[in-house]
Amino acid sequence: MLGDVTQTTEPQHGRLPLRRPPRTRVHRAWFVAAVTFVTIIGAAAFASLPGLLIEPLHEKFDWSRGTISFAVSVNLALYGLTAPFAAALMDRFGIRRVVAVALTVIAVGSGLTVFMTTSWQLVLYWGILVGLGSGSMALAFAATVTNRWFVQRRGLVTGILTAAGASGQLIFLPLLSWLVENHGWRPASITVALSALAVVPFVWLLLRDHPADVGIAAYGAEGFTPKPDPVPGAARRAVTVLFKAARTGPFWLLAGTFAICGASTNGLVKTHFVPAAHDHGMPITAAASLLAVIGVFDVVGTIASGWFTDRFEARRLLAVYYALRGISLLFLPMLLAPSVQPPMIFFIVFYGLDWVATVPPTIALCREHYGEDSAIVFGWVLASHQVGAAVIAFAGGVARDVFGSYDVIWYASGALCAAAALMALVIRRRPLTVLSPVSLQKRAGAEDAVRG
Repeated sequence: MLGDVTQTTEPQHGRLPLRRPPRTRVHRAWFVAAVTFVTIIGAAAFASLPGLLIEPLHEKFDWSRGTISFAVSVNLALYGLTAPFAAALMDRFGIRRVVAVALTVIAVGSGLTVFMTTSWQLVLYWGILVGLGSGSMALAFAATVTNRWFVQRRGLVTGILTAAGASGQLIFLPLLSWLVENHGWRPASITVALSALAVVPFVWLLLRDHPADVGIAAYGAEGFTPKPDPVPGAARRAVTVLFKAARTGPFWLLAGTFAICGASTNGLVKTHFVPAAHDHGMPITAAASLLAVIGVFDVVGTIASGWFTDRFEARRLLAVYYALRGISLLFLPMLLAPSVQPPMIFFIVFYGLDWVATVPPTIALCREHYGEDSAIVFGWVLASHQVGAAVIAFAGGVARDVFGSYDVIWYASGALCAAAALMALVIRRRPLTVLSPVSLQKRAGAEDAVRG
């Protein structure tokens, strides 16, 4: 009937009643995606701060840069090691509860840093609390929301939520760097805590774990799907898949290359680019703005890399990406200067395009070698990414203390990227039987002849 606001279908074949929203209203899935987008932007605040704290904390407490970098490395390692179990947590307790608790833990950890007086408190507050909080939501959050709430437009939603991280970095890096330079590091820490807390009400009031919670189908779904029961043993399966994959060579090559990827991005550039540029006389705000611009170009690079991955061999793409990244890092020490020059802008654009371009071919190789377990295997490969980032974050601080500059760590990372390029080429190709369209037509014709 035209006057009906809501239509309800009778249950068929065990399906629950479907409440269809009027066509004039925006589907609830888009509101969930919007809440997720805002949450990820808020999460970008605590991801942007570590590199800005090294110099202020060194000056305030006279802690070595290695000590401060150790806290950052603990944060990065826990972020990665917690991530494979995040999906299991969300499946067991629900997306809304896990994300709300994680944001609260992040706010507490960041807020407590204002009162710290010793370095072990930095490790506890920023390293452990913020690391566990961020690892419990960041990597699995967007993927879980997309898979549950969308059947159509998944690629678009994934791209939008991926862009949220870069958008948040673009917003918070200049703001936090301005606070650090003009008002000190404490207001910046409080800003991160308040940003995390500000998102919690949106998550709790507007986010729902599953479309069935509000009696509707997922966006683009043909019918209503009841909310599935929690799958027992999800965490156990994650460990089982790890031990199974660890007995194969491609896993260690993928984990090794992705560890170098994390070392040369999150661990090195995201953590140490700002203090390294500041060593050469560049203002913190200018260096942070350059780092924010990298986050814009990494979205373009990732989309382009996905297009290339559909058309070229993944392991060769990885080799090219790591080789180009290594070359750019070797030139970086010569580009650092008190002001931003055109060669530095070229580096930022080039490096930004290559920042996470390694993700699509790495996922493709996981899918090729591990099939149905590929998502879990990639979770562990992603954990190695963060462990690699943690190692180089700590090593970069130590190198600055020992040698008085970051040059040696730039050169070492360039060499590691060259090694990653060779490792990518060593990954063997899995033989696959792929039929061409002509072969498929011949097979269909033969089957029709048999049936006739």
